[in-house]
Amino acid sequence: MIYNKEGEVMSLNTGRFTTIQEEGVTVFIIGMRINKWRAIKDWVPVMMAFPDMIKELEANKHLGYMNGETFITGRTIISVQYWKSEAELLGYAKNEKHLKAWKQFNRKAREAGNKVGLYHETHIIEPGRTEAVYINMPDFALGKTLGTRPITKEMHTAKMRLDRKGKNSS
Repeated sequence: MIYNKEGEVMSLNTGRFTTIQEEGVTVFIIGMRINKWRAIKDWVPVMMAFPDMIKELEANKHLGYMNGETFITGRTIISVQYWKSEAELLGYAKNEKHLKAWKQFNRKAREAGNKVGLYHETHIIEPGRTEAVYINMPDFALGKTLGTRPITKEMHTAKMRLDRKGKNSS
């Protein structure tokens, strides 16, 4: 059995699948890196701010947030978020409720000094210009966000999937 973060059983998509991307999407990657393991009292408050921000986004999808995945890999926390548009992501960044949480997060990060590193990246993906393959996977990442469909002979290679710009991707 495969379970999601809520403990619900997820179905496995058997075979090869790709995303359905008829609209553009904005990918926002944000995270932190623990630079000094022993400084637990400094990096734990910064780390604990992430779940609250994700809960806020999940509860307010009307703001343009579509889906996200968060990973912890050793010293680094990576949150990959999918947004409907750059405008909605930037609008959320200036949203009063978010600014309050962001100011608290930044305060905690400043107090931690160089014991914690922070980063973010924003990527704007044009319609039909995404290449994704999921083999024997449950709905995940961009495929979970936009939906998936089986890979056909017309989309067999990465180049074919990337060359869908301007074409009907249904």
